[in-house]
Amino acid sequence: MKVIQYTPEKLHTALVSNSQYLTKVYSKYTKEEKRLLEEGFHAGQPGSLFQLLTVHSDSDWILAHPEEPEDFEAFYRKPYRKTPNESQSTIYIQTIGSFGEVAAQTDQYMEWLRDYCQAFFYGLSVKLLPAVAVSETKCSFRVNSNSYNLQILTGDLLQFLKKRKPKDAFCIVGITMIDLYPKDSWNFVFGQASLTEGMGVFSFARYDDNFYKRSYAGRLKKHLQPRQKDYSVFDGYYTPPITSSLLLRSCKTMTHEIGHMFGISHCQWLSCVMQGSNHLDESDRRPLDFCPICLRKLQFAIGFNIAERYKALLHWMDEDQTQTSVKASASHTTPHFTKPTEAFNASKLWVCRCLEILEKDQ
Repeated sequence: MKVIQYTPEKLHTALVSNSQYLTKVYSKYTKEEKRLLEEGFHAGQPGSLFQLLTVHSDSDWILAHPEEPEDFEAFYRKPYRKTPNESQSTIYIQTIGSFGEVAAQTDQYMEWLRDYCQAFFYGLSVKLLPAVAVSETKCSFRVNSNSYNLQILTGDLLQFLKKRKPKDAFCIVGITMIDLYPKDSWNFVFGQASLTEGMGVFSFARYDDNFYKRSYAGRLKKHLQPRQKDYSVFDGYYTPPITSSLLLRSCKTMTHEIGHMFGISHCQWLSCVMQGSNHLDESDRRPLDFCPICLRKLQFAIGFNIAERYKALLHWMDEDQTQTSVKASASHTTPHFTKPTEAFNASKLWVCRCLEILEKDQ
């Protein structure tokens, strides 16, 4: 395992900048907010709130796709960076294909994702678009030659989303339980985004704990090659059960991809949800939230109160929470499913530690 570690001075420059103007902007944070953000300078030390970035194999993203680390100043000066405004401040989520056998549970799962997204990107509105079948996208698809599961082409889905994007959208993201591929030469991709168009699509298929097992229910018979445009192959196609680990992984991927919509590049500074990911182990190592440098980027773009954002996240993670968007708006006959937040316990404790710093002198 390789540990990537920068000096406190380098991290300070990445967070604050050498620009006189951006340094002045940073000075407007409260002393508690600065204390939280500057915890990153001590990453890796015992009891540190933030952790160092680690590379475990040559297949990890940071080695397979070398990129220049993006500090706050580079983010600020990025010419194509998008910022929400009064006329375009809504994040839209488009479900593609089936998300489970029980319709009511699927609807509530989507509400959990919507509510988490709204807490994570605190201050913006997040809305669900009516779900669509794979056939409605008119996308190309294939059977993966290694895993023998169905895959749909990301480029076609992005073109579909472009046509569906509402005028008041800051961005639109498509989510699916069907595996994705970006081009014939690639085995798969977790997700893909077009930053300039404000669109992204990502799949939760590989977040099923059984995906890489021979017993995976989504495997088709070998040599089966369905005809293009014959979307009947997706009728009744397997979707993973909704578990706590699936929900955790879904939240990570969703917020990572939407983070790109703000112009935030893959993080190369500290352990962060914006790290790139080539495989499930690497994705699982990522924390649920931002490092201080990426947090400053998002806060600058949206303008939220940092403490209020963490309170919203903590409220969502509270496993005893019984009020959900679906339950509040549905009739008393609608079945209610308990949010499976067991996998969020470590993140919940971490958010509590962040709030202790932010509210220490209040």
